[in-house]
Amino acid sequence: MGLWNAIAVGFKEIWAHKFRSLLTMLGIILGVSSLIAMSALVEGMEKGSREALVAIGGLQKFRIETQPVPVEQRHLRDFATGVTLGDVYAIQNNSPEVLKISPEMRLEPPPTVSANGKNLRTWSTAGVWPVQLEMMEHVLEHGRCFNEVDDELARSVCVIGTGIRDELWGDPEETGKEVIPLGQTLTINGSPFTVIGMFEHYESDQDRKSRLLRKAQEAERLAKGLTNAVTGPKRMRGWGGNNRRGGFAFWIKNNTVYVPLNTMWIKLLSGQTNTPSDKRLSEMEIKVRDVNKLELALSEIRNVMMVRHRGIEDFNVRTQEDWAEQINVFISNARLSGGLIAGISLLVGGIGIMNIMLASISERIREIGIRKAVGAGALDIFVQIVVESTVIAVIGGIAGVGTSYGLIQLIVAFTPTDNAPIVTLGSMLIAFGASAVIGVLAGLFPALKAARMNVIQSLRYD
Repeated sequence: MGLWNAIAVGFKEIWAHKFRSLLTMLGIILGVSSLIAMSALVEGMEKGSREALVAIGGLQKFRIETQPVPVEQRHLRDFATGVTLGDVYAIQNNSPEVLKISPEMRLEPPPTVSANGKNLRTWSTAGVWPVQLEMMEHVLEHGRCFNEVDDELARSVCVIGTGIRDELWGDPEETGKEVIPLGQTLTINGSPFTVIGMFEHYESDQDRKSRLLRKAQEAERLAKGLTNAVTGPKRMRGWGGNNRRGGFAFWIKNNTVYVPLNTMWIKLLSGQTNTPSDKRLSEMEIKVRDVNKLELALSEIRNVMMVRHRGIEDFNVRTQEDWAEQINVFISNARLSGGLIAGISLLVGGIGIMNIMLASISERIREIGIRKAVGAGALDIFVQIVVESTVIAVIGGIAGVGTSYGLIQLIVAFTPTDNAPIVTLGSMLIAFGASAVIGVLAGLFPALKAARMNVIQSLRYD
């Protein structure tokens, strides 16, 4: 019997026992669909995690910050200068692998920002150079950023995120109108600053879907004639609530106030108690030309810093590599656990196919004996049974690929605010290939049993 004839016989057997074949395929269908759905969910989570990493500069960016001198250098503590503006210029002149560098002076503890009769403790209020906007992937939606002239003249101007706008002047979604506070005055620890620019609103895919769902629910309530008023005082839901869940990096960017570096030094820092006479920085942000040469850039910068600091390690280098590794570990674990669950389902489906093939052989013992008596060899019988089990698995695999779409839509319906699942061709090919392999393996033992049947005993079977 040829291969195509064996496949045709396999289809006839499936059609002759439709319901039994459907139940047999069910394990394969569930296994394939769950494997594809799991892969799509993990891809969506990975995309959400990596977009947050990209939002703060990616792996090309790292920072150098002041740290206490090591224990073995405590006797040099009085000579420690920390990170200074002079270090920035030295790195610019002596580190060819550095693409951009931005010094940063932050107010610690976080200052009180006031405007419109409201007060707010900001997450990040910092004096920076204009290049910081490129370093942090900021996009100005309204107004302008301060420039070198503003910095040199120490002008009292600032650029804010939408989170600052929402807290001090009102959220457009709540007020029902566009709020652009350009030209408005806010005070930082009592010092007045004019808002000259505002960043666009940053949000992760999860946050965007949550916002759209919230608006749809509010519209539905209004259509039913219900009030949208929220009773009770407005409250925070903790660090995992509001817009922070799933998008903490975006929340930080939205709750940022930038002022010129020189303005920060002259008008906000220099008058503080115990402030050193030289311009000490909270940190400096550095972006390298090529992420593949990150190690070389780190080596260059460390050499420059060690020479300037006379061997005192009063600085620390922090890269985004740990974050990227955490993402990789999380995604690998998710894929492994989901793959095991889907693999178990496929294995159960394979056992079902093996069981049904053994039952089919028991029903066809006399047929197998007649085929052997008229000249069919053991290999012909073996191939026919394996092909039949493979046909069942392949049809189940095709049905599983189609079912996976419905399963993904069901998951999205139950969790509409999670990261959107991303179905890939690779996951579908792997799931379908796994179903075909399971079909072949499940048919080996029944096929071997059928091929070894004795012709005389098979013909006598009633």
